[in-house]
Amino acid sequence: MAIVKMKRLRLLGMRPDREELLSTLQRLGCVEVNEPDLDLSDPEWAALARPDGQALTTARDQNHLLDNALSVLRKYDRSKGGLLAGRPIVSTAQLFDDEAYAQGLACAQKIVDAERSVAAWTAEQGKLRAQKAALAPWLALDVPLDLEGDGTVSWIFGTVPTSVLLPDLEGAVAAASELACVFDAGSDRELHYFLLLCHASAEDACLESLRDLGFSRANLKGWSGTAAENERQLEQQIGQLEDQVARTKEEILALASQREMLERCVDRCAQEIAREEAKGRLLDTADAFFLEGWAPAEDTRKLEEVLGARDCAWELSDPAPEEYPRVPVRLKNGPLTRCMNMVTNMYALPVYGTVDPNPLMAPFFILFYGIMMADMGYGLLMILGAIFVLKKMRPREGLRNFAELLLLCGISTFVVGALTGGFFGDFLPKLAAIINPETTFTALPALFTPLEDTMAILVGSLVLGFIQIVTGQVVSFVKKFKDGHGRDGIWDELPWWIIYLGVGLFVLNVGNLAGYPVVLIVGIVLMAIGSSRNAKGFGKVGAVVGAVYNGVTGIFGDVLSYARLMALMLSGSIIASVFNTLGGITGNVITFVIIAMIGNALNFALNLLGCYVHDLRLQCLEFFKTFYQDGGAPFRPLRIETKYVDVEEENNHVG
Repeated sequence: MAIVKMKRLRLLGMRPDREELLSTLQRLGCVEVNEPDLDLSDPEWAALARPDGQALTTARDQNHLLDNALSVLRKYDRSKGGLLAGRPIVSTAQLFDDEAYAQGLACAQKIVDAERSVAAWTAEQGKLRAQKAALAPWLALDVPLDLEGDGTVSWIFGTVPTSVLLPDLEGAVAAASELACVFDAGSDRELHYFLLLCHASAEDACLESLRDLGFSRANLKGWSGTAAENERQLEQQIGQLEDQVARTKEEILALASQREMLERCVDRCAQEIAREEAKGRLLDTADAFFLEGWAPAEDTRKLEEVLGARDCAWELSDPAPEEYPRVPVRLKNGPLTRCMNMVTNMYALPVYGTVDPNPLMAPFFILFYGIMMADMGYGLLMILGAIFVLKKMRPREGLRNFAELLLLCGISTFVVGALTGGFFGDFLPKLAAIINPETTFTALPALFTPLEDTMAILVGSLVLGFIQIVTGQVVSFVKKFKDGHGRDGIWDELPWWIIYLGVGLFVLNVGNLAGYPVVLIVGIVLMAIGSSRNAKGFGKVGAVVGAVYNGVTGIFGDVLSYARLMALMLSGSIIASVFNTLGGITGNVITFVIIAMIGNALNFALNLLGCYVHDLRLQCLEFFKTFYQDGGAPFRPLRIETKYVDVEEENNHVG
């Protein structure tokens, strides 16, 4: 239930042992490899250099190839796995099987090459279809497209805009020369296509007469034979390409059975990349290498066993206090609090050597979420959804934390819902009234209800908020004493507790009224002394005024922020009731259930996110600011991390 203690690892080994040692550390999964803090431009370190990055480049290229192959298979193979299906479980030996990896790369290359061929043939089909479309206007002409003038007769293929009527075209040619005629080929939406046949001596006159009509000579270079003959050839070529594309797609689809193997190869490649990236942070000489990093203190025993069996020099040491901001952070929590890692990671990790907020935050976060959601039906949905994810998917880390948090918040929501008598709002009483208008069942049993006990819920919300704020101050007080700053803890927190006591005595009307001011005055005096203890001169007055103003307004504002617990409970209950009422207006059970369930589904979705955001805000802004020191770097060990498969744990250590 704390931040895991870390040990700094420094290791010198022989360069031929480098790859094997990195592989061993990766399977061990407890060492984060960092770049040594050395100035390589210093002549004293001139013999040290970074390892060659060619292997990393190769691994990334292989990963790109495998990802592309999987993308191609997903494109052609539409079969889907089961909903939220769990990942296959493989052994470490299966994951790192070199022969299977080589086969996977070969299969991926075959798939990618086939897809490139399909793309090339498809592009070629597009070009051929474009050529076919260009020939379409000339199909009516049964003349070769490569006709050329022989010095006596001129053959001219041309176009004019569709705004020019065919009789006008023929008239213009006839007026230019009696030794010319026009053969209509066809038209499209923009142009008329025709063949001009004329005596060579009349060519210039005919072209001159057509210029005013928007004449353009058609470009038919490269064609031979008639348009119809060329169209048949194009259709034949397109058909051949379609057959090739279809056969190749079938070949790709036949490789869909290799998807699991390719996914396993992707995970294997990811390990290669991680190891090569870690290797890039080492320092090498011609004969040796130097590794520096961090390892959890709880894992030092198995690390010592592994390193002790190898020919290398190493040491494990505690970090110095001045190194704490750079020490990576790992949070270790039990089953009931590790789900809070999701919340902490969204905010920021604590600095090494400070307080792990998860055990302190968990009861408040879970309780507050239940208060804001406060419905047995919604809580039941959350519980069932979380159990389904945990059992069906066997999630890891992030998703597992989410599912566990959903489960605990669902339980809290169900319990508070039972106290307030909410089950999808007032769904059951409304349903009973439709079935039997004479029913006496008007509400579920409840200790209190949001609509009738709003003020009590508001006061309770503020009291819970005050308790959390005081808890944060207590943590800050204890932390300062542990860090050797007990005097600061006394002057910063103790005066406020005395003030709280005085206010509490007054509110509860306990004892002699004349004693209340004494307690308050003592607290205020101590606060004034504490806030001005480091100021000088007139600055003491400013420090006291600032402390009073900021303290009173800050604490009052922080406590008032917890009114959102009541507000969200009330709004969720009202929205659910409104939709149930709308459904009840129909007087029909079926339509009531449909309308009520649609409305409650929307209300549930909005509250599921809204309650989380508001709960997160209370923790990060009101609770954390009293003691939390953020800015820690996450511990990222070199380990086996997979996307598609789960690697079964081995009982024996890696040797």
